[in-house]
Amino acid sequence: MTATPETDTPTARGKRPKQGEPVIDRALSLLAVFSDRRRALTLSELARHAGMPAPTALRLIARLVAWGALERLDDGRYVVGVRLWEVASLSPRGHGVREIALPYLEDLFEVTRHHVLLAVRDNEQAVLIERLSAKDATEVAYRVGGRAPLRSTAIGLVLLAGADQQFQETILKRPPEIEPGVSEMPEGQLRRTLSDVRRTGIAMIRRSLPSRTVSVASPIFDAQGAVVASLSIVVPDGSTPPNVLAPAVRAAARAVSRNLGFQAQASTDIRTHSNG
Repeated sequence: MTATPETDTPTARGKRPKQGEPVIDRALSLLAVFSDRRRALTLSELARHAGMPAPTALRLIARLVAWGALERLDDGRYVVGVRLWEVASLSPRGHGVREIALPYLEDLFEVTRHHVLLAVRDNEQAVLIERLSAKDATEVAYRVGGRAPLRSTAIGLVLLAGADQQFQETILKRPPEIEPGVSEMPEGQLRRTLSDVRRTGIAMIRRSLPSRTVSVASPIFDAQGAVVASLSIVVPDGSTPPNVLAPAVRAAARAVSRNLGFQAQASTDIRTHSNG
């Protein structure tokens, strides 16, 4: 059977894609296979994880390589291409906020000399769009471009506290994610914590893995008073009391907010844009 451009249905044996599934969906499913633990993959690995026959994967990979979304290493494995980073850097919710926030992140980094993080919400997770780290800083779990849970990270709690009520209820009613090194809060405690974050503008989380750290985060607002990002510092637990760190984090977040056009008196509600 000859494949059409619209469906590209393969003739090879094996698991076939859903009838009529657009080529773009299957190409994106190949890109989605990559993760922190899967940064370089062979053709067979890409096909297996994406759930498609190898001949179909090969055709799509060739197109992705030609465009620059993927690159082929000398050993035959594939990695994410620089072209994707170029496109992703144009995201207004990522690059725009990052560009304005970076000078303040750098100032905060000079004070702490450990980690300074900047994140935005994408659907039900936080996405790290910047991280400044000292060479000898304590180990942390998340990288730039990586995703973090909302319920068990300081940056996530800030973004969750600023979400609309319906979204919060959806997250609160779901079984908690089990994340090593962090004590999961019961629903009642989590509700009280979110209320405190909205009242104080500060979230704090301690974790024991991959190292013993304390994270302190504060919201960044846009001109409409919506929470568009979360700024956080991460330091070794016991090095500096969180109540000493909180004013510096909050001041930096407020400075970024002012540069985004936020006026404190414009809104008393902490809300995020709908991001999924």
